[in-house]
Amino acid sequence: MEKLYYNGDIITMRKENDAPEAVLVSKGRIAFVGDLKEAKQRCTAETELVDLQGKTLMPSFIDAHGHITMLAQYTAFANLGKCTDFQQLEKTLLAYQKEKDIQDGVMIAYGYDHNFLAEQKHPTKAVLDRVSAEIPICILHTSGHMCVANSALLEACGITEDTPDPEGGKFGREENGEPNGYIEEVPAMTKVLMFMFSRAAADFEKQMELAQNTYLKYGITTVQDGAVNPSAFQKLAAVAEAGGFCLDVIAYLMADEANQTVEAYPAYENQYCGRLKIGGEKIILDGSPQGRSAWLSKPYEGEETYCGYPACTDGQVKQWVENSIKAKRQLLAHCNGDAASQQYLDAFSQAVSDMPEKLEQVQALRPVMIHCQTVREDQLEEMSRLGMIPSIFVAHTWYWGDVHLKNLGPVRGSQISPVKSALQHGLVYNFHQDPPVVEPDMLHTVWCAVNRITRTGQPIGQEQCISVFEALKGITIHGAYAYHEEDRKGTLEAGKLADLVVLDRNPLKTDKMQIRDIQVLETVKEGKTLYRKEE
Repeated sequence: MEKLYYNGDIITMRKENDAPEAVLVSKGRIAFVGDLKEAKQRCTAETELVDLQGKTLMPSFIDAHGHITMLAQYTAFANLGKCTDFQQLEKTLLAYQKEKDIQDGVMIAYGYDHNFLAEQKHPTKAVLDRVSAEIPICILHTSGHMCVANSALLEACGITEDTPDPEGGKFGREENGEPNGYIEEVPAMTKVLMFMFSRAAADFEKQMELAQNTYLKYGITTVQDGAVNPSAFQKLAAVAEAGGFCLDVIAYLMADEANQTVEAYPAYENQYCGRLKIGGEKIILDGSPQGRSAWLSKPYEGEETYCGYPACTDGQVKQWVENSIKAKRQLLAHCNGDAASQQYLDAFSQAVSDMPEKLEQVQALRPVMIHCQTVREDQLEEMSRLGMIPSIFVAHTWYWGDVHLKNLGPVRGSQISPVKSALQHGLVYNFHQDPPVVEPDMLHTVWCAVNRITRTGQPIGQEQCISVFEALKGITIHGAYAYHEEDRKGTLEAGKLADLVVLDRNPLKTDKMQIRDIQVLETVKEGKTLYRKEE
């Protein structure tokens, strides 16, 4: 099926002043970009003419980091994102219990943020026990780095006053040492989450369909599953084999279990099977800056010595880096704090220090630093030398900018998500929303990158603002580059996949304060319309 798009603004993303009149799509690929008269000469009698009526056509958006499996699972959980105090948390959970008729089993909710609760603190088991003292309940912090368990869940998991804090995590406690229900970071959360997720009612294929629809309404056709264990990949592969993916899904395997998964599913490594492929490996080196668990080189504001803490030892990181180079696998590392960023950089710098040919290997692999909230100028320079990609959660400026200013102080806080600095160092940055942490609203992210304003309207490090076109690169061609797919995605050029999005107006011609109001009207994957906004 051929389609000819014309009579609208066309943003190719090749260069800012490109202004072709038409795009011809054939057999799922872009056949021609340029003059309308020439495009029509290439058409056949069967070609569908698509009059854009002044709307804007551009490459569809690319999710550079997120967790589609988690987003899928969350579709079945209670959403606490709009709760403003403990009482609302309780009411929302009780309403969810009634709606789902939960008499036994478990209850899971997500999206609370202590920074925006009236109490200005995390809830405890006492709050959740008021909902139910018999049914295990777990509520997940919006960052994904903390959770709260009720008494029934703590008991089911055997977490008592005698349970030690694991390395890289901790349990909140009463004065007598008894756990209060608050749990921080993955090493401490793992047992609780495994217990809950294994018992939660789930129709994974249906949940995955809902998750894909979420991405599509925001114009996204390539997504990531950014922390996949063997059992999760088994589920993903089952969906792929059943033809359940309409989007391209790129999985990054947790490094300590990656070989196990690749050995079981070799056909998926670096190539799509049923729209699913293994892109590389993932490690997590620290926590959340808004949760004050990110690992900093200098103390948090108001603290004498507390800098957060690492999730891994230097030796572990060094080994994972060496393994990734040896296996020729791209490595992604979650680094929010600058100390975590330094640990990651040191491991790569050490690996290439004595062997120049290894530097070329690393550059070819395009390792990625995920989040980059407090990354420093000297670190960006080293990233440039290594060919490392900064994947920046720039929407932090709006969602938690005020919190960062409080936690980090005005100087460090204003420099979170330093996109302009990354640009000046010649780095191929990209943007993400880390779904389900926040909705994968790419145009809101572009708005954040060009305006840098907090929720309360406060400017935050506006010297780090970039142009609209530079921001659009972060969600198109630069995302494709991170996946080694720049030859087939990210720009409108003949031969590339017809992955397209239609917008109600042109971001390059829209007042920069109104960019977040632009609507996605249609999302196209390889020439096929998968989403159309209802009028």
